[in-house]
Amino acid sequence: MQAYTAARGGDAEDQLWLVQHPRVFTLGIAGRREHVLAPRDIPVVATDRGGQVTYHGPGQAVVYTLLDLRRLGIGARELVRRLEEGAIAMLGDYGVAGVRRKGMPGVYVGEAKIAAIGLRIARGCSYHGIALNVDPDLEPFSRIDPCGYPGLAATSLAALGVRATIDAAQQSLAASLARALA
Repeated sequence: MQAYTAARGGDAEDQLWLVQHPRVFTLGIAGRREHVLAPRDIPVVATDRGGQVTYHGPGQAVVYTLLDLRRLGIGARELVRRLEEGAIAMLGDYGVAGVRRKGMPGVYVGEAKIAAIGLRIARGCSYHGIALNVDPDLEPFSRIDPCGYPGLAATSLAALGVRATIDAAQQSLAASLARALA
């Protein structure tokens, strides 16, 4: 992501990268180690994205958004809004009502977070992106203060009774994000 963003010229294609990660806690540039409560066997990795701490692991749909924001005519806040919009629309396709929370980027279902957003903007281009819980092990979220919020619960499509493969959910999320970014 960093190399692509550093090397891209004005005509470089925007890209959405669909990935899954092994179990890892990531700290954003504002991340404080005291929000990592009990990492035990899960590595903690510092990243250059915005935000605090989150967990990534199998069963989580991660979409990295490598976008030229100048060409799209939007800024970071609008990008976050559109990523939330895309995730909310995708959840709606599965019969789940996702919502935004003022001052808390991401998407929520009830009192629990289902999708986290962490971005980096460099030279007018974004990278990193959004992670939506499809069917991950949710226990690692109890070992951190997700996004720096003590006691914030995490949920997933599976925990909400939705049966979807990670591949199908990830493709659905990417298509929904593409529509929100158009």
